[in-house]
Amino acid sequence: MKPPPPVTSDASDAVTPESLRKQYEAGATVDELVAASGLSYGTVLNRLHDAGTVMRTSWQTGRMRQDPQARRRLAAHLRTLYEQRGATLTELAAGAGETRRSARRLLIEAGGTVRTTQQTLRMRAAARVAERHKLALSLRARYEAGASVPELAEDYNYSVATVYRLLHQAKTRMRPQHRHGPPHDEGKRP
Repeated sequence: MKPPPPVTSDASDAVTPESLRKQYEAGATVDELVAASGLSYGTVLNRLHDAGTVMRTSWQTGRMRQDPQARRRLAAHLRTLYEQRGATLTELAAGAGETRRSARRLLIEAGGTVRTTQQTLRMRAAARVAERHKLALSLRARYEAGASVPELAEDYNYSVATVYRLLHQAKTRMRPQHRHGPPHDEGKRP
């Protein structure tokens, strides 16, 4: 048996850090890159690091190889949570059983863009305003259908003052207040 021919310096230069990175990010292991390129283990690692490759653990590689479609589905799900519901990277990581770094990587793989903290805060504030407006319109509909403010406060577990405030925000035309108790004569005073 003949040993394989030694790799010339021209061939080793043809294996660029970027091409190694693409292969690695597609799921190849360092050992597989060494075998395919004919470079030493250290050279492959150095070129991956030069290309700015984020290295993964062996269990991450195994998980990635188990079901690439599941990884894509998880990445798409995380992107939906991140973009439509305003989830943070920490919340994504906790929900997916990942680290913040891997949740970020999955988000980017799915085509998402990482937000700043200020963007997340503004997004969440806007969502709260929209939810509060929806609640106010719901209260208005029930009030206009005949429900009283105390009934609404009890049903929604809010104070009467909060229900009045929400009805006011929904521009609800209020009914006149009823007088409770014995009738008062305007002319007589006790």
